[in-house]
Order: sequence, then C-alpha cells, then structure tokens
Amino acid sequence: MHDHNGAAPDVVVIGGGVIGLAIAWRAAQAGLRVTVLERGRPGGETSHVAAGMLAPISEAGASELGLLALGLRSAATYPDFAAELAEASGRDPGYLSCGTLAVARDGDEAEALEREFELRRGLGLEVRRLRSSAARRLEPALAPTLRLALEVPGDHAVDPRRLTAALARAVWHAGGVIRAGAEVTEIVVDAGRVVGAAHAGDAHARGRVVGAILSGGERVAAPAVVVAAGPWSGELAGLPSGARLPLRPVKGQILRLHDPAGPGLVEHVLRIGDAYVVPRGDGRYVLGATVEERGFEQTVTAGAVFELLRDAIELVPGFSELELDECSAGLRPATPDGVPAIGPGALPGLFWATGHHRSGVLLAPLTAELVVSALLGDREPACPEAASVAPTRFAPAEAPAR
Repeated sequence: MHDHNGAAPDVVVIGGGVIGLAIAWRAAQAGLRVTVLERGRPGGETSHVAAGMLAPISEAGASELGLLALGLRSAATYPDFAAELAEASGRDPGYLSCGTLAVARDGDEAEALEREFELRRGLGLEVRRLRSSAARRLEPALAPTLRLALEVPGDHAVDPRRLTAALARAVWHAGGVIRAGAEVTEIVVDAGRVVGAAHAGDAHARGRVVGAILSGGERVAAPAVVVAAGPWSGELAGLPSGARLPLRPVKGQILRLHDPAGPGLVEHVLRIGDAYVVPRGDGRYVLGATVEERGFEQTVTAGAVFELLRDAIELVPGFSELELDECSAGLRPATPDGVPAIGPGALPGLFWATGHHRSGVLLAPLTAELVVSALLGDREPACPEAASVAPTRFAPAEAPAR
C-alpha cells in the first residue's frame, strides 16, 4: 500500500483487526501518516471469528453501567459510521438493522428473563416483554414451546468480515499503509527521558515509546504507537512492568451455517442466555459462543459444537436443515475489571486500544474516536466516559514518600 512517500509514519498501529483498522482510518482522515502492522492478514484473528452483535442493551449488566454507557454511545453512531465507511471504501460493511429477541425455553429461563426485563426497564432502556405468541408472530420459525421473549429493537448486528474488509480499503483510500505479515515482537522505548507523574500516571516510569521492532529485526520508527493487538497486546516485549496492561485471552467457539433455501428463516438476532444466533440477511447464520478460560488454546471441540447446535435447534427447529460451513475458535482480550483500555498509556507515545472482550466490534467507532482524539492532543475528552477506560487505571500505585 502507500509508503508515505518515504516519510516515517506519525502513528504505528499494532494490530489489523476491526479496532486497529478503525483507528487507522480515522487517524488517516485526520491527516496523520499511519502504518498498520498486522502479523497475519488484516481482520484475520479475533475479528474474523466474531459474530458482530451490536447489543449494548441485551448485554447490559447491573454491575457494568459504565460499559453500558459506552456501548449505547457507540451503537448510536453505527448507522452513520457504516454509511460513511461504505462511501469511503466502496464496499458494503455488512450493517444489518435487524433488532434482537431474547427468549426463554422453560420456566427457569423465563424467570431469569423477567429479571433481565425489570433491570432494563429500571434503567430506562427500550425493551418490550412479549408473550410466546407475539414472539412467534415476529419470528414464525421459533419453537412452539417458547415461554417468553424480550424484544430489543435497538440492538442490531454487523458482519465483522465485511466490516474489516471495508475498513482496510478505507484506510488505503485515506492514504494509510497496512503491512500484512509484519509481526511486532517488541515496542521500542527511548530510556533517555524521565516521565513525570502528571504526564504518565506513573512517576517511576522512564522513557518514551518511539516505534516497534518486527520479528525479522526491522525497526519501524514512529512518535506514537497504538497497541490494538487484541489478546496478544500484553505479550509484546519492551515495555517496563509499570507500563504494561494485565490482559488475558478468553476463548470462544462459534459456528457458521447457511440455508440452501436462502434468507428468511430468522430475521432478528436471537439470544438464549449467553448463546445467540446472528443472521447475516442472506441466508447465512452465526451460532455462538462459548466463554472459556483456556489461555491461548484455540482448538474446536465436539462438545462445544454439539451444545451450540442443540441450543439453536431447540430454539429454531428449522436449523436442523441448515448446512454447516465452519467451526472455529477465537480469543477475546479481557481486562481484570471487564472494561476496555482505551487511550494514552503510562509512557509518552504509547496508546492502548484493547481489552474489549465481547464488545470489540460494538465499540470500534467510539474506540477510534477516543484514540484519535488522544493522538491529536485534544485537551477535552471525546466523551464523558473516557476516564472509565483510561489504561493508566492499571498503573501501580506510587510508594508513599518517606
């Protein structure tokens, strides 16, 4: 792609998934010279496996109100974000305004769903309680044994594979560089400067970030480095301990199927607890997903495939006639508090955009806005929730003066 006419980049983005590409696109639009370093192919890791639910209301939790506010803000931008991206890239980013139905198959699930309804109603979120008959009028393919449903008309979906393809093209059109097969092994820190507490949140951190080193030894210099490498963000060498983030991978197994008869079997996103069915609008469906703490292991297991298919077929018997296209597993990046880390890190020149767990696709537009605002040195945060995702919240506390 573009080479910035021989000039060094203003920004290096480590990671070419939906988060990294969204940041690169917005940064290039803002006039910055951007290079994305992706170890594989753009969108080929976590984003390739993701289902693409845009579901801040469906996934709202009583203990995650800050994350809910972020999700609602980002979801509200998605229609315009997708339309602008389609125009900039010339590609359909796969946004589907479909709404969501959360359903219960038995009495226990119905009681749990009633509690979810009361929580959302208490928060002032748009949700409707539906009897089984009303739910089946919306989705006739649902099993007749359905007990209860909640309609969430504001929760939609996007196809992450189409989204990343469109973002990659938009980065190119905006003058950015994407280097596939460029694996970063180390972040370069110039230790010649002492960083004060007011600048970094860690008075004992030294130096500033000045680039990255690739696996082949090549050094890519830049005054700003954005780490958007998903669950691998915490594995990069070079940073002092006080500047690193506590991240862990969370495995998810997922299935892709298609209906030989074409679209129309299911039109809404369907949710049963943590499981879901996401339509693509063209006869393809995604079934997911497990949540497993297994480190960086990404094998697909027979038990997970069985459980995902069983739940889907119990909910929509017609899924038994679909053709199975793909079984895959991916890794979500998670932080200890379940909230992403977005913005300046503990060293000048270091910026983070990771830890999104199940909300990476949803939060991509807002993450890009927050990071580019920080890259441009804006004094005012891009949104009131910016402080809640500050990466420096994980910086070690200073030792008391003696």
